[in-house]
Amino acid sequence: MVVRLRPRTLAGELFALQLAIVVVVLVAVGAISLAQSSATFDRVEDRRVNALAEQFAWNPLVRAQLAEGFPSTVLATLVQSTRLNTGVTSVTVANARGVVLSSTDPTLAGTRLPLGGVPDRSWSGYLTLNGSRELTAQIPVLGDRDDNRGKRLGTVAIGVAAPTSWDRLVGATHYLPLYVGIASALGLFGSLLVARRIKRQTLGLEPREITGLAEHREALLHGIAEGVIALDPRYRITLVNDVGRRLLGLPPDCLGHALADFGLESRLVEVLTGVSDARDEIVIREGRVLVLNRMAVVQGGRALGSVTTLRDRTELAQLERELGSFRGSTELLRAQAHEFANQLHVISGLIQVGDHDAVVPYVRALQKHRESLDTRLNAKVRDTAIAALLMAKSSLAAERKVELRISDPTSLDKLPPQDSADLATVIGNLVDNAVDAAAGHEDAWVEVELRHDASAVEIVVRDSGPGVAPELASEVFARGFTTKAARSGERGIGLALTQLICHRHGGEISVDGSVFTAHLSVGALETTP
Repeated sequence: MVVRLRPRTLAGELFALQLAIVVVVLVAVGAISLAQSSATFDRVEDRRVNALAEQFAWNPLVRAQLAEGFPSTVLATLVQSTRLNTGVTSVTVANARGVVLSSTDPTLAGTRLPLGGVPDRSWSGYLTLNGSRELTAQIPVLGDRDDNRGKRLGTVAIGVAAPTSWDRLVGATHYLPLYVGIASALGLFGSLLVARRIKRQTLGLEPREITGLAEHREALLHGIAEGVIALDPRYRITLVNDVGRRLLGLPPDCLGHALADFGLESRLVEVLTGVSDARDEIVIREGRVLVLNRMAVVQGGRALGSVTTLRDRTELAQLERELGSFRGSTELLRAQAHEFANQLHVISGLIQVGDHDAVVPYVRALQKHRESLDTRLNAKVRDTAIAALLMAKSSLAAERKVELRISDPTSLDKLPPQDSADLATVIGNLVDNAVDAAAGHEDAWVEVELRHDASAVEIVVRDSGPGVAPELASEVFARGFTTKAARSGERGIGLALTQLICHRHGGEISVDGSVFTAHLSVGALETTP
């Protein structure tokens, strides 16, 4: 049979702790009381036995008996009466040679009296007489007659037995049981009150449960791939895991400090300290695209602060940049397949109605239009990846009844593959936003202008849409809006990614109404001999 011990409660642990403290205090008080009692006994009884011994030694009968050398029963009677009247333990009289002549302990008669000091001088201290430890005063008996004046006739020793430690403790603390009872009752009552208050503050959790929660919290914080940061109502950092500290660029000793101490961007501080909950807010921090989700913490109607999770979307942005050029080719193929399907439907219809003479002119017109479009685009944009992207965007825009134009000043030479991929991402995001903004309006159009010099490329994208509101122009990239999101209030990553790429190339991007302008530094294409 397995016996399961009941887990200790907080009240029980507090009571046991307080009881241990009470016991320790009582032991200390007892030890101090014993020391004080011993000191008091030594001081008081030493004076008393010295006074009694001196009085006994100056007694004329004692002097006379010691002077004769053969004490009579008078000396024994005097010894016994002194013990009975004064309450001492022993009274002993020895001659000048130290031989006991009379004593309250008959077994000492005829033995030598143990002396604690010099025989001719008074002495007091502890001696062991016949197995009994006594505080003893030894006084020499001096003659007062002419023939023996000043001569030591013998020694008087009067002693009182030293009390035991238990006797001293009982004598020093008569109310010790009462003290123990009162202290235990107060300790029990106090421990119950303290335990009740602590359990209210810890939501009724026992110490082992609090320990388990703390261990699980540490394991969760440092085991997840997302960053976590908690703030109190004064916007001081109360908790942050390693990932959160790395993403925000915080020092190791950031706990307890306010956010304002670290010089974070205003947009980031706004999201972390916002009044309402934040969902999928995009912030750029030190070249990283971060997605933040903030939730306020309220307990019992009282605001305790907030908890924000951070996800690093930089890797996804990197994939977006690397796949930009491939996306252009894919979109081109899809758009052309759709366009070719429509054209084949026309040719099939002409054949079915029997108008065979119209088929050949229709095919020649399509070929001429395609060759004209390819010739114009390839003459202005000599980078095949960018040209393919613009061709695909043109077809996609046409499906949404938006005309994509390439401005006359456009000129772009062939770029290194890395720069071409980045440029394709920027152009693709800006054109997509422009098409979204212009779609749904009459005579909708989007115009792309590219200028390329020895070290930089300028991208200008205009559209016939309503444009970005002036109050959002300074925040649109930091907030990660798309053109469509600027109207509906949704969040996107397109413009945030575009700004990140521009910054990585030492450039910038700006918006003025419906005109987006981006500048990027690019390298020269290496040619093989």
